[in-house]
Amino acid sequence: MRLLWIDLNSSYTHASLALPAIHAQIPDDPMVKWTVVSATINENIGTIVENAARYRPDIIAATTWLFNREVLLHVISRLKTLFPAATVILGGPEFLDKNYVFLQSHPYINCVFRGEGEEHFPQWLQVVYDVEQWENIAGLCYFDNRGTYHDNGTAHVQQFDRLKAPESSRFFNWEKPFVQLETARGCFNTCAFCVSGGEKPVRTLPVESIRTRLQNIAAHGIREVRILDRTFNYDAARTQALLALFCEFKDTLRFHVEVHPGLLTDSIKETLRNIPSGLLHIEAGIQSLHEEVLERCERKGDFKNSLEGLTFLCHLPNVKTHADLIAGLPLYRYKDIIEDVHILALIGAEEIQLESLKILPGTVMRNQAVQWGIRYAPLPPYEVLQTDDMSTGELQQARRLSRLLDYYYNCPAWRRITRQLILRECDFIIRFLEYLTDCGAIEKPLSIEKRGLLLYTFCRREYPRHAESVSVAWIQAGMSLKKEPAKGIRTKGLQPPSDWRIIEGEYRENMKLCTLTGTNIQYWFGYDIREKQGVPHMVAITDLQKSPE
Repeated sequence: MRLLWIDLNSSYTHASLALPAIHAQIPDDPMVKWTVVSATINENIGTIVENAARYRPDIIAATTWLFNREVLLHVISRLKTLFPAATVILGGPEFLDKNYVFLQSHPYINCVFRGEGEEHFPQWLQVVYDVEQWENIAGLCYFDNRGTYHDNGTAHVQQFDRLKAPESSRFFNWEKPFVQLETARGCFNTCAFCVSGGEKPVRTLPVESIRTRLQNIAAHGIREVRILDRTFNYDAARTQALLALFCEFKDTLRFHVEVHPGLLTDSIKETLRNIPSGLLHIEAGIQSLHEEVLERCERKGDFKNSLEGLTFLCHLPNVKTHADLIAGLPLYRYKDIIEDVHILALIGAEEIQLESLKILPGTVMRNQAVQWGIRYAPLPPYEVLQTDDMSTGELQQARRLSRLLDYYYNCPAWRRITRQLILRECDFIIRFLEYLTDCGAIEKPLSIEKRGLLLYTFCRREYPRHAESVSVAWIQAGMSLKKEPAKGIRTKGLQPPSDWRIIEGEYRENMKLCTLTGTNIQYWFGYDIREKQGVPHMVAITDLQKSPE
């Protein structure tokens, strides 16, 4: 029996855990020959099918989610045409809701699986050719040979802590820049927009088993681990134990965790203050800074504590924190989003991620969409099109705002100047977005240099008092000294002044110096002549208003 798994991801940097997680639970069986075809959604469908057809599969399996569904169905339908006797089974988040209509309209799919597959997919393999036995497989949805529809509910893993690790499977991909480590399953929270909102109880792995797996990951040369735990800090004692564990790997691994800022205890805060710099990247789940929005979405957690916790995280110098906002939530207006961006910039979030709400299968929000006045796309990725509080145009404007934030605030080269402009000019975000939209730039891929040129041109016209700061940011980012933002730069015959104040890096003899004369400040930039990169290694200033002694 030849089992072919179609491993279809959104990019080469991502790898689904579904295949290795399931395969790890199945003892070697010489009667089942496992093969995999890995690809991305951007590859040619014909090529994917060609590669898959070489294996002449008896069973075709794949995980389906909102970003790979369309391409995957094209691939599967062609393979089924080539191999009509093959049995096709799909699983994944796309099937957490009702599946009757999907199976009826996609007759080349034999069955779909709802829920967690590690314990139940192996059971299905044992009876794959006996459809009468499928009724005993939890989570399976299908039409039997008589055309009768069966829905076997949702499958849940009963002993999560006893599952064999995905890394033990020969299909675990060690070639990616990061790996995902699922340390808990389920969520204590009840967010109406999340597929984990109703997933109870929360099941966790023992800290000792996590240590063993981290040792294995580090031994493979991986440097970044993304912890899959919907709310990493829901259990304070466990959080402390995991943070202590992470510190054991401070010289070899970096960790990405999701934190609820409203659940930070004093002891966790103290630990975070002293954690090694660069060890943690924190994703702070905030979604909105408006209390009524969070209450409507049934998100647990005191709002005041959440804002205080987020402020604490953003002020930590040793931890990078990015905050998420979601456009399209009930009661969330466009002007509220603009306000929230200003607040996040004020408290110093490292990154601001603004996403459009997706109305996902199996969520409370999908079931309540009509009552809550939400209209969403019927096809993946199910993005919100209109709400009672945001028009179609405003949601598109929020999408463009997201691109602006990614291009500027979330880009290290332009983050500081963008934050400065947001905080000092209350209408900067709105006016700059209008400018980028009107000139057609916001919908295009933009190089870092092009972003800087656009920002400089805009500020010269609309906020001339900030043009000088954009020029400084341009030079510090290593951009060309021959382009317009650096037109006032001097590069010849310079000696370090005795009264300069070094604000970044350090000065060394034989550095190449450049200087830019501003309104009240002279800027000095020092470059290491041994390195070809254009980023200055030192920045200093002298005060032009200072009276001579």
